[in-house]
Amino acid sequence: MNQSLILKAPRVVSGRLLKFGVGFPSLYGFRHRCLVCSRFSQPFPSTFYLPVNNMKKTDAVSFLLPPLSEKDPFFAKKKKLLATRNVDTEFLLLRRTDSSFPAEALQTLDEMVRAARILHLDETELYFAGDGDFGPFSARNELESLNSVLSVINPMLLSATDDNKEVLQVLRDTTIDMMKSFGSKNIVEKFGENCNSDAENLLLQWGKNHGVKAKLQIASYKGAGRGAMAAEDISIGDVALEIPEALIICEELVFESDMFHVLKDIDGITAETMLLLWSMKERYNANSKFKIYFETLPNEFNTGLSFGIDALSALEGTLLFEEIVQAKEHLRSQYDSLCPALCANYPDLFQPELYTWEWFLWACELWYSNSMKVVFTDGKLRTCLVPIAGLLNHSLCPHILHYGRVDSTTNSLKFCVSRPCRQGEQCYLSYGCFSSSHLINFYGFLPKGDNPYDIIPLDIDTLQDEESNIQPTNNGSGWTTHMVRGTWLSNNNELYSYGLPSPLLEHLRAVLRDDEIPTSLETFDCNGITKDTEVAVLETILSIFNPMMEGLGKSDEFERENSSWDVKLALDYKDLQRKIIASVVASCSSGLQMLDDL
Repeated sequence: MNQSLILKAPRVVSGRLLKFGVGFPSLYGFRHRCLVCSRFSQPFPSTFYLPVNNMKKTDAVSFLLPPLSEKDPFFAKKKKLLATRNVDTEFLLLRRTDSSFPAEALQTLDEMVRAARILHLDETELYFAGDGDFGPFSARNELESLNSVLSVINPMLLSATDDNKEVLQVLRDTTIDMMKSFGSKNIVEKFGENCNSDAENLLLQWGKNHGVKAKLQIASYKGAGRGAMAAEDISIGDVALEIPEALIICEELVFESDMFHVLKDIDGITAETMLLLWSMKERYNANSKFKIYFETLPNEFNTGLSFGIDALSALEGTLLFEEIVQAKEHLRSQYDSLCPALCANYPDLFQPELYTWEWFLWACELWYSNSMKVVFTDGKLRTCLVPIAGLLNHSLCPHILHYGRVDSTTNSLKFCVSRPCRQGEQCYLSYGCFSSSHLINFYGFLPKGDNPYDIIPLDIDTLQDEESNIQPTNNGSGWTTHMVRGTWLSNNNELYSYGLPSPLLEHLRAVLRDDEIPTSLETFDCNGITKDTEVAVLETILSIFNPMMEGLGKSDEFERENSSWDVKLALDYKDLQRKIIASVVASCSSGLQMLDDL
């Protein structure tokens, strides 16, 4: 059957606005500062010496990485990738006394890191893990991988015999050096100035009075506002910040409030929505336990939800434009269906002057940009505001990767560093593996450096898929959805790769081979790839991205220097989109030239 391609504009992946009743005004729920669910995973299993054949323990050292879990949503793809690259999760290092032993030990470490990288791949990283690319795949993936290797070596070192201790120490020190080196290469801005304002000092003192422990102090950073600076050297695994469970703002506070008896009877309302409404009033409560915390919050959060008409005009032609417009319309609809009625029916509880649209939007931005998902000691996952922790800024190469579970022994939320943080250096937190459009929309900033999650999703269906009203098939690629990102991030720009993701290329080749594309030239290379098909693949991609580039317009259409913050941010984002699209176009053009030269 003819499977001619149907090319569509990139879909708005953050625009799913269905199935929301009176609940919290959200697109997916709060945009929490958190990582993927691995944040809540159990510690890596203990590593042990394994007898190989009939060797004694002193004859060899065996390292065992955590096995690939069958519960991993990408288990099959990762298992295939491990097999394709002949990578295992168990490593044997034979003890020798000759001069080659140190080099072999470091080679084993390199192999362990390569395996760990595959185990820790997320969906985007896995999609772009092209042939011959052994990483690093992203800062998150690299830090996760190095920490998992370290979690294998550390317990072995504690119980090692004298014969093995020396080599294990070398491997541990080398792993830590790799973390330091990787971090130093990926941090754009390190140092700031101490914040000496009364509000910040009061907040820290208030926290300490309530049991907060911190190796951090509040600092001011040019272009980023407030952040957290290391007050001392913080080593891997050290607790940079510890917040008592009793100091975390969560739904229990609403359940204990006088507004709960009203809110609980509203059909479909969520605990998150209640928290939002509670916080709009609590910020003016002179007797609130959290009075000092609320007083340190800004009057404006300057996220994408606050973009004005000029900024939105500057964003036309981008996915972010659609995301912001839909989000603002959704929030306004939620406000109109909730707040006016509450103020009219219960004016003593919901004072109209506190529940205006402007303050509703402020509260939405507060919870979008500052909330965290936290697992409490009772095992429940709650959406929370965590005072002081909210000051930690995001980085593509953070110090703190894992957080979100209250320690049952200390009844506190601990923020441990996954790479060293020197005294005076800004201590970064990861808000998650988010695209720049997401970070602008819900947090109000464009991250510095190359963001591997800045992808452009593609809808590339076939006539067969359209006519039968079924989901697109993977056509041998193993993926049913496809995307691109800046081709400068690729480690392979050679023939048949072009810096483009292999799943996309494989998908298009499969579809175009089945279509009626002439193949006048002979097949060349393996897998039956023909020059005609390859040309058609690249021309197909160009047919998608050339119009996209035209739709973005020229970069000099707006005056930057005297523009407002939102217009500048919008223009920066649009420039990033141009850069990504231009790289794809350039890679396709270069590929066509390579094919023409054959």
